[in-house]
Amino acid sequence: MEAAMDQGQSLFHDRLRRLGEKHRALARGSRAQMRPDGLIVLTPKRGIQPPSLRPLATVLLIVLLYKAFLIASLGTAGYDERVTRLQAGKAVERAGAVLMQADPISATLARAMVIDLQ
Repeated sequence: MEAAMDQGQSLFHDRLRRLGEKHRALARGSRAQMRPDGLIVLTPKRGIQPPSLRPLATVLLIVLLYKAFLIASLGTAGYDERVTRLQAGKAVERAGAVLMQADPISATLARAMVIDLQ
């Protein structure tokens, strides 16, 4: 009989501990959700998520492909000449020239595009 009471008391204390943890989590922020049966349940908000690198990687890939397309269509000499003209311009144009300088990755992609287009 005493063992059953000890087990019951242990289960009760475990439930109290879990309720305390949930209460502390809800105190840091919560979100109300309605379940399919219509019951509104509060769920704790997650901690701060680290920013995703996917958008940055997508922008980088688009810039590289754009540069490769320009190098493939203008030719290396024509592309370099236009970047040189940008370098002689105002501050914004010089910043664009730094961004648009041919790099090994875009040059390799441009060679692959030229081969595929011929």
